[in-house]
Amino acid sequence: MQRWRVLVVEDDAATREFFAEAVRRDPGLVLAGCVGTVGEAFAWLGAPHEALDVLLVDIGLPDGSGLQVIRETLRHDPACEALVISMFGDEENVLASIEAGAMGYIHKDSSPDDIAGVIHEMKRGGSPISPMIARRVLGRFRGGREAARPQAMPSPDAPALSPREQEVLELVARGFSYADIARLKAVSIHTVQTHIKHLYAKLAVSSRTEAVFEATQLGLLQPPGRV
Repeated sequence: MQRWRVLVVEDDAATREFFAEAVRRDPGLVLAGCVGTVGEAFAWLGAPHEALDVLLVDIGLPDGSGLQVIRETLRHDPACEALVISMFGDEENVLASIEAGAMGYIHKDSSPDDIAGVIHEMKRGGSPISPMIARRVLGRFRGGREAARPQAMPSPDAPALSPREQEVLELVARGFSYADIARLKAVSIHTVQTHIKHLYAKLAVSSRTEAVFEATQLGLLQPPGRV
């Protein structure tokens, strides 16, 4: 069984331990290291270690930027893939981290299962970023100039979604975790998971990334507006 080695870099002790425990509890993951500053991360990376598979890193560290850690990690372990530990409203830092080599991001208040799920999704070839962030990245490559796009109409082949399933789908597309959606909609996480299960079945997919892609192709999600 493939087990992915993970380094966690987060300055807040409680958050750092939360992410570390989320890694420890998943049988497919191994906590390779857990540090709180750029300096500690550089020292860890500079010491002999088995090759890293995953870096979980906060951007705002007390002695520098997580972007430095991403670049240094990829220099030492070129096959490693990085995920940024992000807060809501932190899109600019997420964009900068992707430009530095990160594959996506995880929200700080994600559940342990969501954290492990995002890591495994990335290692299966996914890129855990919302369509909004993806569009902004593409916009930067295009010089920030994007032509207006017509609103998509649902395909005749699109499955019928309930109003609540549509709401959950849109929140998933924006990058919200199950816990976020449960809080926003004042329902239990179990209820959210049930909606997600129904969505996956109707769209014939097995991951968030596939769900967002398929729903967009079918016209169930409108293209993000200009940013």
